[in-house]
Amino acid sequence: MNFKPGDIIGFSGDGGISFAVNILSYGLPWISISHVGILGEHEGELVLFESTTLSNIPCIIQKKPVEGVQAVRLEDRVQHYDGKVFHYPLVEPLFGSERRRLAQFLHDQIGKEYDLIGALRAGGKLWAWFESHLREADLNFLFCSELVASGLHRVDHLKTHNVSSWSPNRLIRHGLKKNILHKPRRLTCEDFSLS
Repeated sequence: MNFKPGDIIGFSGDGGISFAVNILSYGLPWISISHVGILGEHEGELVLFESTTLSNIPCIIQKKPVEGVQAVRLEDRVQHYDGKVFHYPLVEPLFGSERRRLAQFLHDQIGKEYDLIGALRAGGKLWAWFESHLREADLNFLFCSELVASGLHRVDHLKTHNVSSWSPNRLIRHGLKKNILHKPRRLTCEDFSLS
């Protein structure tokens, strides 16, 4: 597996919340992306940093299951996810200084609460545009694509005036269109030699 820091992991869930996220963000339920995380380094290991309320996997940094920003082993997340998981590699890999800057940023976000209101505001493109011009980004609370957009923005891989305006679907579509991300590859438990 050729995973790198900064790569995005996209999730397309089978449940009702995933269905609603896709409807609100102009995606196709059970096909489009309803959640995203970003790969970053922790103690020499590449792990998934995400902001969610829908995982019972213990955060490897906080040593317990949490809601909000957390870090988990990707193979654990893939094994326990109800839906499809995709790997979107960065077209331009991060330099050493960018990898360190991303890791520091992601670690600084650990433990922040999930931003449900922000996630709702980022839903539709027109509404997100309107909201992003009325409100500054607030990183005291983070929803999934806000965390990922912030991380990519910190390492100059995403140009944006407001990291809070990105839904998972819109972020992935933009990344593919602007040649920030390669086309995805679906991940399964077998990719990690899990039974």
